[in-house]
Amino acid sequence: MIELYDYWRSSASYRVRIALGLAGLDWQALSVDLVAGAQQQPEHLARNPQGLVPVLDIDGQRFTQSLAIVEYLNETRDLGLLPNDPVERAKTRSVSHVIAMDIHPICNLKVARFATSQSELNMQDWMQAFITPGLAAVEQLVADDTPYTCGDTISLADICLMPQMYNAHRWQVDLTALPKLRAIETALAQHPAFAAAHPDQWAE
Repeated sequence: MIELYDYWRSSASYRVRIALGLAGLDWQALSVDLVAGAQQQPEHLARNPQGLVPVLDIDGQRFTQSLAIVEYLNETRDLGLLPNDPVERAKTRSVSHVIAMDIHPICNLKVARFATSQSELNMQDWMQAFITPGLAAVEQLVADDTPYTCGDTISLADICLMPQMYNAHRWQVDLTALPKLRAIETALAQHPAFAAAHPDQWAE
């Protein structure tokens, strides 16, 4: 049995749930309660010394880091999440990294809690300050009149985008100026793998 150690609101876990759904795989979700601090318990640190989720046990191997996991699934389950053309592949990774490596880390719960504890900002102020310009940049990177983030097919970038759009709604980010991202979000929400991975389906 494939085992996914995750947390229902974790953006990184959300990405992996989407990829598992796209691959049509059955898996067992094992919750690691980030709010309660379960990620820092010895049992979980033995799985991932960083004390982060997700952790995926599959094919007799254990993997951490959501993008590495998604790319492994892409390569071993032929998901077609990255274009064959090296230029387009680099562009798709670039959009994905804007979200997963620039927006997400600074909005990580641990980072945001520490930052707001040292200032007069509250969590919503912090999240809006970084999600807003980050998604505005993604909006500019998305081509006009494409159904998905990087063209006509679902890609790694879409797997990164959807959890960040969820976070934007959660923290009441104004998305009015992002019509392309809102249209893509609407399209992706109708896909079974994206719908099944949504945090509302996994809320504790």
